[in-house]
Amino acid sequence: MALSSDTSDLSSENVVELIGINKTFAGGVRANRDITLSIRKGEVHGLLGENGAGKTTLMNILYGLLSKDSGRIVIKGEEVELGSPEDAIVRGVGMVHQHFKLIAPLTVTENVVLGLEPLHWISEKRKNVPAKPLSEGAPLGIAEKMLMWIADLPTNLLPIDNTRAEKRIHEISEDNGMHIDPKARVMDLSVGLQQRVEIIKTLYRAADIVILDEPTSVLTPQEVDELFVTLRKFKGQGKTIILITHKLREPMILCDRISVLRDGELVGTVNRGDTSPEELARMMVGRPVSFTVQKPEMTAGLSVLSVVDLVVKDARGLVAVNGVTFDVREGEILGIAGVQGNGQTELVEAIVGLRKPKSGHVVVSDVDVTGKSPRHIRRAGVSHIPEDRQRKGLILPFTVQENLVLGRHQELPFVTGPKGLLLNLKESRKVSTDLVKNYSIRVADVSSLAGTLSGGNQQKLVVARELASQPLLLIAAQPTRGLDVGATEYIHQVLVEMRGTGVGVLLVSAELDEIMGLSDRIAVIFNGRIVAVTKPNETSAEELGLLMAGHGNT
Repeated sequence: MALSSDTSDLSSENVVELIGINKTFAGGVRANRDITLSIRKGEVHGLLGENGAGKTTLMNILYGLLSKDSGRIVIKGEEVELGSPEDAIVRGVGMVHQHFKLIAPLTVTENVVLGLEPLHWISEKRKNVPAKPLSEGAPLGIAEKMLMWIADLPTNLLPIDNTRAEKRIHEISEDNGMHIDPKARVMDLSVGLQQRVEIIKTLYRAADIVILDEPTSVLTPQEVDELFVTLRKFKGQGKTIILITHKLREPMILCDRISVLRDGELVGTVNRGDTSPEELARMMVGRPVSFTVQKPEMTAGLSVLSVVDLVVKDARGLVAVNGVTFDVREGEILGIAGVQGNGQTELVEAIVGLRKPKSGHVVVSDVDVTGKSPRHIRRAGVSHIPEDRQRKGLILPFTVQENLVLGRHQELPFVTGPKGLLLNLKESRKVSTDLVKNYSIRVADVSSLAGTLSGGNQQKLVVARELASQPLLLIAAQPTRGLDVGATEYIHQVLVEMRGTGVGVLLVSAELDEIMGLSDRIAVIFNGRIVAVTKPNETSAEELGLLMAGHGNT
């Protein structure tokens, strides 16, 4: 599935040139520092860097979402000033954002054509309007009068030809191996299929320069492989792909050349065949990075979490967790391995109080918390890193400081005054500032809004808050989703350190390497049931993959 790294078949023409690009945000955060970068026609170009390195900012400038402070942009040999995404789109530039820009209740077709509604039907009718209806001296008929009336209508009042749009969307999806129903509603699609809708949006607008921002951060391993196939098709069609990523696997498989950013500056551009994951990581972080988790041997203690015969229904009223039983002990990391959509989300939500179970029990350190509120369960010593940082982990319009003390804001030392009715803002600012420093969260000030942070820094924000509460049990759902190699290494170290202090950790991850490297025991979930419990040294990634797909013995 790997793409060739041989660039001899690429045109020497640079389809994109960014020359001396600078961008500084309010508060003095300098996101891009004099970056000069060229993208060749028909290549897959990786833009690699840590969270906050300036990758997305640079590409948002190329896409017209942000204005540059200084520098030049050349697209297909023409120097341009981009005032909006529309200016980029008409020049063949499309962008698929990390957080999708879709309207859930609308269909695939309605999302794709939004802002570019097709009016083919009326265009055909307008062709039939008589050019000189009175020249022959004959009165206009009813049909001709109707055509004249239609021709004078404002475009935004004319009907939309969804049939032709659906046909075109179907052709695009089939030609590129992205099989999807144009009539399906976005709310009913998996995350992987929603990403396909975003890609189809760019192709529908005839983009031949496609920017993908962290395209694998929310995908299952199977969906990642399907995306790779699609990108290989794009390359075969001569399209230029710019892949923004903080991961090392994708550029080493897909890219012809890789440019690395660090602290807003271009460190260098290398050919894939001339580098290695270790070298790329060093360029990203500025130091060597360890890819193995150093985990000392430990003897697990008493149970801190006991789940017994738990049955949980999903939002549709269907059973998502079907009679699950397991425990997590002090000083142990229990990994839950499974393909997304097999009940992991509902299982975690039932444990932390976000979803009431139909039956069964959840016990934390001998306290039955089944069906209790999230606040009650937090006070029992449970911390939770949710899989969706934006919807369930953060309040984006709140500041970094406010988000870092959420869940503890009503307790000492974050309250003061008579009966603790006032917030101690001085103390919360001090604690928040320390957490920002300790977890390397890239933000100008703790008074900045959480919504202004990059996706990876938002994830660090959630992790910092949850680990700071010194829990007895940590439930970590996709804790390194969206994090770069340096931050991932750090989070892994923190989880292992918490295990070393006797904290029980329930780790839910779509990354098999993460599950294998961190877990003391691994429970495989399939179709809402635990189908196997094993140890990392007693299994392999291949065996786990088969169990995750429903094959193998329980």
